[in-house]
Amino acid sequence: MIGPLWTKQKSVVVGLMSGTSLDGIDAAIVSIEGSGLAAKAELLHYSSVPYDDGLRERLKELCTIEHSSVDLVCGMNVYLAERFAEAAIEAVRSVGMELDEIDLISSHGQTVWHIPEAATDDPLLVRSTLQLGDLSVLAKRTGRVVVGDFRPGDMAVGGQGAPLAPYGDLILFRHPEKGRLLQNIGGIGNCTALPAAAGPEDVFAFDTGPGNMVIDQTVYLLSGGQMSYDDGGSWAAQGTPDEMLVDQMMEHPYFALKPPKSTGREVFGKAYAEQFVTLARTRGLNDADIVATATAFTARTIAEGYLRYVFPVCQIDEVIVSGGGAHNAALLAMLQQLLTEQAVITSSVLGFSDDAKEAIIFALLGNDFMHGVANNLPSATGASRPTVMGKLAFP
Repeated sequence: MIGPLWTKQKSVVVGLMSGTSLDGIDAAIVSIEGSGLAAKAELLHYSSVPYDDGLRERLKELCTIEHSSVDLVCGMNVYLAERFAEAAIEAVRSVGMELDEIDLISSHGQTVWHIPEAATDDPLLVRSTLQLGDLSVLAKRTGRVVVGDFRPGDMAVGGQGAPLAPYGDLILFRHPEKGRLLQNIGGIGNCTALPAAAGPEDVFAFDTGPGNMVIDQTVYLLSGGQMSYDDGGSWAAQGTPDEMLVDQMMEHPYFALKPPKSTGREVFGKAYAEQFVTLARTRGLNDADIVATATAFTARTIAEGYLRYVFPVCQIDEVIVSGGGAHNAALLAMLQQLLTEQAVITSSVLGFSDDAKEAIIFALLGNDFMHGVANNLPSATGASRPTVMGKLAFP
């Protein structure tokens, strides 16, 4: 499909990931042998470049109708591409490699808006998604071939463009005897159900709802901007969740939707968190109780998603958590209390970095694009058929 470069069966790919948590840019240098579901991936190096507070707040503005603007979208598309390029170059140099040893860069980009279902009141608001971080800029700055902007390809064949991680989860974590649930807790939480000995048609997945998004914004508000997340869940551990308030939050219509489904910052972002904090204060909760309640809400969204949509159709033995939420001990403890029949572990227990997993998966998606291999899972996204997702930029 692409040319003789990709007749070779082993490549070194830099996977770049920036999630809805707006933490920063993850870069994974991955050696990949083969392609498709038979591919073998080895992590050579992982690094993360955090967004500074100013950039993070501008991105939050960009993800709201009230504060976004076309000039900011236009400028940020190139600005972020420059930052992605710097992250890739630094990752390569820090491990003692040269850029000409890299065969491909594969970038998820930064999601700023996602419309999984068309609006009923405006014919122009069709199913669509927007990821920033211009691929041409990234290719020119690094001098490497770049693949990215994967989600629109799935949406073009009827899918929701999310979640995309299940394809990589199937490659990395399928087990011949154990049923596994892969739960990523980034800004948004998403899960992948892998029945024992799963094939592509057996996998199903969906966004469980907010992951760290509401917790992080709550901590930011309560700390007066001094903290951007609850380190290790220590603040939540000092409080007591208001379960009645959690019950009320669980009435949000998203949780009653059946999979496939996806969501993002446009639903559970800054405005939602501000409303939550205001409501919590009217109920007389102290700051620690508010953070504990936000954390309990995330745990409940995950567990109830399983109880409604996974456990009735699939035997699950292990829940494997990755992403920033894997470092939140309070959140993991709450999740284990709700899931008494399953072992809740992190991906690091199985030898996969909790933080690098999604960047590794996007390296796999880019590698399959270059081989012309369909890299979506219709059973997860609702697409009408398998398709090759991604766009190509040359240096």
